[in-house]
Amino acid sequence: MSLPSFRRTKIIATLGPATESEAMLVQLIAAGVDVIRLNMAHAKHDWTREVIRRVRRASAVAGREVAVMMDIKGPEIRTGDLTVPLELKVGEIFDFTVKPGAERERAEEIRSVDVNYQNLINDIHVGNTVLVDSGLIRLEVLEKHDAHIRCRVLTPGSLSSRRHINLPGVHVNLPSFTEKDRGDTLVGIAEGIDFVALSFVREAADILQLRAFLKEHKSRARIVAKIEDQSAIDNLDEIISATDALMVARGDLGIEVPFEELPVIQRRAVKTCLAIGRPVIIATHMLESMIGQPMPTRAEITDVANAVFEQADCVMLSGETTVGRFPLECVAVLKTIATRIEEELANDFPEPAVFLAERMKIYRSAVVLANEVSGSTLLAFTKHGTTAAGLAAHRPARAGILAVTDNLETLRHLRMVRSVEPFYLAPFTDPESTLERAITSLVSIGRLRAGDKLVIVSDVQAENNRRIDSIQLRTVQ
Repeated sequence: MSLPSFRRTKIIATLGPATESEAMLVQLIAAGVDVIRLNMAHAKHDWTREVIRRVRRASAVAGREVAVMMDIKGPEIRTGDLTVPLELKVGEIFDFTVKPGAERERAEEIRSVDVNYQNLINDIHVGNTVLVDSGLIRLEVLEKHDAHIRCRVLTPGSLSSRRHINLPGVHVNLPSFTEKDRGDTLVGIAEGIDFVALSFVREAADILQLRAFLKEHKSRARIVAKIEDQSAIDNLDEIISATDALMVARGDLGIEVPFEELPVIQRRAVKTCLAIGRPVIIATHMLESMIGQPMPTRAEITDVANAVFEQADCVMLSGETTVGRFPLECVAVLKTIATRIEEELANDFPEPAVFLAERMKIYRSAVVLANEVSGSTLLAFTKHGTTAAGLAAHRPARAGILAVTDNLETLRHLRMVRSVEPFYLAPFTDPESTLERAITSLVSIGRLRAGDKLVIVSDVQAENNRRIDSIQLRTVQ
């Protein structure tokens, strides 16, 4: 009997009307989704509480514990309400007003719309570009005075209510962690979320502010920093160092930077994360066409494959699983592509990364051993996820990482880490009996079988509370 197929790249699915029922959640989790994302841009608190509990119930039914990531809205600039859409024409002069109800000069000739951020008049400058509705409408700032920002339309389009505004290259002085974010995060903390994704991160200080908030409220949730504008690119190294994981959010990022720079930024972000062992997520438009059709485009297949070739930890679905008609098919497509590309990577894989920390060198030794022992599996015992994540950071060529933990929070945190398949075993007792129980359990569920080679990585508490790191090579009996 062959062992279950092993997929290294993790899948994140965003919850929405198409997938929020418990029955569909059970199917998604059974299909291989590792992390469920909640987009808090328009979510109500009652809905948030209920769906988190629903995810936990669905995990129990599916027999597979998954993580929950709350994606908080962050600072956002939007247009106000309009009675009817405005059809903007090339060359038209158009005003953004930053004080609702402000008296408009030449109102009979110049059309306008309010903006929800009053300090925009101070942040923006003549010559700046204003992008509206995901960049579909493009304007140039001609002048500003009082409450008016006067622009010329460069790219025409239909402007409707509450459209998102992007300001490439403009430093906006909005707080990174808003009052809405605080309220949403408190609900998440109360329900035991596993990750908080912070939108529009501009510098490391944004992450430190959220980390202090989580600590104050005694939450062990991990932070995912979303890079979405030029400021984040300028401060990329410090952001990656400060965060627990990184998301390359290609939606807003692709609007904020020249489109030809986007693949360069993605590759640089992934490489920087790999260099210091940070999980990295590639998000947005992975399988966009599958919102309405059952098969991906050839370009989407290649895009997903490139993310796997780059060794990203996760790929993420957004509209595909919130409103799409084929959410389960999308998950199956990601699994199929990832598994095939991972087979290719295993045939031509670089040497494990070299990290300076002593403990990381121990993990490297285990990975080198697993690479040299044909068909072996890495078996890690971990309370807080450090050992498993350390092994994963070295990107073992062929060996998967089975991570055994006695902590459900740790198990869910490891759902985001490439190559790690976490399992729950409690309590941890003396090392030898815990090892034997773990192997027996993994054999019983078909994850190991007699004759398998194991590279076992653990730490043992010795006298005087000393920790002794251990690497063993064993054969499953």
